Amino acid sequence: MLEVKVSPEGEVIGYASLWGGPADAVNDIVQPGAYRNSLSTGLPLMLREHKGAPIGQWTDATEDDIGLKVRGIVTDAATLADLRTGRLDGLSIGFIATKAHRDTAGRRVLDEMDLREISIVKRPASSRARVLSVKSFPPAAGAAPNSESMTMEDQTTAAPDTGTTETTETKGVDITAAVTAALAPVTTRLETVERMLRRPGGGTTAETKSGPAPEVKAFSEYLRYGTAGLDAVEVKALRLSDDESGGYLAPPEFVAEIDKNLVQFSPIRGIATVRNTARSEAQVPRRTGAPTAHWVEEDDDRPETETKYGLGRYPVKEIACYIDVPLALLEDAGVDVSAELAMDLAEEFGRAEGEAFVTGSGVGRPFGFMNDADIGFVKSGHASQVTADGLIDLFHAVPTFYRTNGVWVLNSATLGVVRKLKDGTTGQYLLMTQGIGNAPVTTLLGRPVIEAPDMPDVAGNAFPIVFGDFGQGYRVFDRIGTSILRDDLTQRTKGKVRFHARKRVAGGVRKAEALKKLKIAA
Repeated sequence: MLEVKVSPEGEVIGYASLWGGPADAVNDIVQPGAYRNSLSTGLPLMLREHKGAPIGQWTDATEDDIGLKVRGIVTDAATLADLRTGRLDGLSIGFIATKAHRDTAGRRVLDEMDLREISIVKRPASSRARVLSVKSFPPAAGAAPNSESMTMEDQTTAAPDTGTTETTETKGVDITAAVTAALAPVTTRLETVERMLRRPGGGTTAETKSGPAPEVKAFSEYLRYGTAGLDAVEVKALRLSDDESGGYLAPPEFVAEIDKNLVQFSPIRGIATVRNTARSEAQVPRRTGAPTAHWVEEDDDRPETETKYGLGRYPVKEIACYIDVPLALLEDAGVDVSAELAMDLAEEFGRAEGEAFVTGSGVGRPFGFMNDADIGFVKSGHASQVTADGLIDLFHAVPTFYRTNGVWVLNSATLGVVRKLKDGTTGQYLLMTQGIGNAPVTTLLGRPVIEAPDMPDVAGNAFPIVFGDFGQGYRVFDRIGTSILRDDLTQRTKGKVRFHARKRVAGGVRKAEALKKLKIAA
C-alpha cells in the first residue's frame, strides 16, 4: 500500500508491507515485528523492479500497527515519470527469511526477515501494495494545468489540475480508514479464495498438484532463463544472498537435494554429525576432563568432581565452484535443470569437502581429523604392514560406549590389503562382505567399513586406518544458505552458461576420545 507525494525532491511515503492475511501471490504472511532486527542495522536499498542501481534512498522505515511504513527520496527522473503515469504502481520487498514456519493453511508465516531492498514495481507480490495517488506541489499562479497531477484511481476521467493539492495530510483524513476501505473488495475476494482452497482436495499446501512451491519454481526459472525471464512476483520469491556478486540463495528443497547427493562424494559427511549455524564461527561447549565420582558417608563433605569444560571453536570456511551448462540443456523443457545442477554441485563440493574433513589444515579450509593431535593411536605391530592383531588392538582401544557405533575409515588400496587378512586359527577372512539377510555390506570385526579416498596408503609410520564413532567424534557445521549466480557471458562463445556456486562450511573434531588411529609401526 503506497501513497506517493512527489515534491521537487521526489519524496515517497507509503507502506511497503502489511501485517497478517490474506497471503500474497507467493503465499507469504508477515508477522508484526518481523523487520525489527533488520532495521536496527540499517535501511534497505531503493531499487526499481528488484534490479539495477539504486533509484534513490529510503530515509525512514518504521513498524506501526498497520505494517512497515517507509519514507524516501526518488532521484531517478524516469521512475518519477512512470509513477505519475501509472506504469509503476506498487512496492515489493527483497529479503532473506531468517525465521519462518507454515501455518495450518499451508501459508509461509514470516516471523523474522533480513530486509535487503524495497523496490518500486509494476506488479507487486501483494495485491494490497498499490499506489493510491501521485501528487505534486501546487503550480505557480497562472501556470497551465498539470495533467500528471491526476490520481491513479481514475486517470481516464480525472479533471485537469486546478492548481490546488489535496493530500490526506492537509485534509486531515485518516489514512488507515481510507486504505482499509479501498482494499476491502480485494481482501474479501482473497479470503473467499482461501476458504475454497481449504476444502478437501482444494490444495492448501505450498506445493500442490499444480506444481512446486513458488520459491522452487522461481529458482528453476532463474537457472533456466536468468532474471530476464522473471516477473516481479517470481523475483520476490527468490531470496537475495549476502554475497557482493548478487547471487540468489537456493531454496531449501534445492539445498536438500545437494546435501543428499553430497554424501555420495563426501563420505565423512555421511558418518559425522551435521548441524547448521548462522554465525561465522560455530562454538560448542567441549568437555576436557572426565568427572570423578567418590563414595561418601552421610555427613561427609562432597568432593569436587573436577569436571572441566572448554569451548570448541569451528571457524566457517568458504567453498566455491562453478559449473558450465550447455545452452541446449537449459532450453530443453524436458530436462530438470535443478536436479542436474544439484548433482554436479554435490560432486564438486563433495570432492573438496572429503579432502578437507580428512586432511584439512584449518587454514582456508576445515580442520581434518587426521591432523588433530588429540586423537590417540595404536601400533600395527609391524614396521610396514597392517596386521590382524593390530586391527583387533585398535578396535578395543576405543571405549565401549563409542565402539558400539564405530566405523572403519580407510582408502581403497588399504581396503584391498585388509581383505587378505585371515584368522590364524580358522583361516577365515577378517573382512566380511555379507550382512543381515545376505545384503551386500562390508564389515570388519562386525563394524561397517567406509572408503575415504583421501586417507593415506599403508607405509611405514603412516596412519592408514581410523576407527571410532564419528557421530560423536567429528562435527560438520553448514553455514545456512547456498548462493547461485548465473553468468551468461563468460562461456557464451562456447554455447554454455556458467553457474557460480558458493557455500560455507566448518568442520573439526568434537570428542577426540571417540576416535583412534592405526599407526604402521612395530
